[in-house]
Amino acid sequence: MLIVVAIVVLFVLAAVMIVATGRRRATTGRLSRETRARDQAAQTADAPDAGAGEEAVSSEARARAEETRAALGTGGAAPAPRGETAPATRVEAEVDEEAVGIARRQFFNRALLMVIGLVALPTFGASLIAFLWPTAAGGFGGKVKVGASRSDIEATFVEKKEPYYVPEARAYIQPYPSGDIEAAEAVYQAPILANMNDGLTAIYQKCVHLGCKVPWCPSSQWFECPCHGSKYNRVGEKTGGPAPRGLDHFPMEISGDSITIDTTVPFLGAPIGTDTTGQSAEGPPCVGS
Repeated sequence: MLIVVAIVVLFVLAAVMIVATGRRRATTGRLSRETRARDQAAQTADAPDAGAGEEAVSSEARARAEETRAALGTGGAAPAPRGETAPATRVEAEVDEEAVGIARRQFFNRALLMVIGLVALPTFGASLIAFLWPTAAGGFGGKVKVGASRSDIEATFVEKKEPYYVPEARAYIQPYPSGDIEAAEAVYQAPILANMNDGLTAIYQKCVHLGCKVPWCPSSQWFECPCHGSKYNRVGEKTGGPAPRGLDHFPMEISGDSITIDTTVPFLGAPIGTDTTGQSAEGPPCVGS
């Protein structure tokens, strides 16, 4: 609804701009009322005085005589007798190229303003609003609802002895031993610690060394990075390799049998030397030391 209102407002603003520009251009080149009044006064002042009488007539006669002599001397047509009307001559109107150019520019300018107002501005406004409008989070970078129930996830731990992988969240869900909560309280942030108290933890798959995906090693029961050999125990705490800390964690919303992983911002992994579970490798490593 907000997007529709914004588009309507943009249409109205564009229409106002077009009308204002047209009115401003329409008044260009017109003489003001005061200027026209001054011109009329000047023409009245320059008109011959009716009281001049014979002097005005004599001047007109002399002018006509001079005109006649000039016409006869150059072979031109004689002027029409006094009191008669001279034959009309056709005067070709000169085209004012500047006026034509102004009219053409006005047409293209108004056409351009119309295109901008009716197409470009609403399109740009709609795309801007769509870009700024928050989208519903449903994939990585937002809240990801786990497809399996908690009971099915816990069955995976027992039957396969491996974490439950959630590809949409790029995370592993692992059990956290209830007897190790006291040690975890000194290390982990409150949202992660709350999940551990509930018996689960969500571990981000990205190695904190150079960002490779860290797979689960069934033989050692650790996470082992194939890129540079960093190793982490089953809850993501560093046990070897060049990684600067343990694997990062995501907080989870656990409600009954439903689990949602919040992947908006990962929580930094435990610092080097952290070992809250005391788990050693349970078999040969998948990645050489």
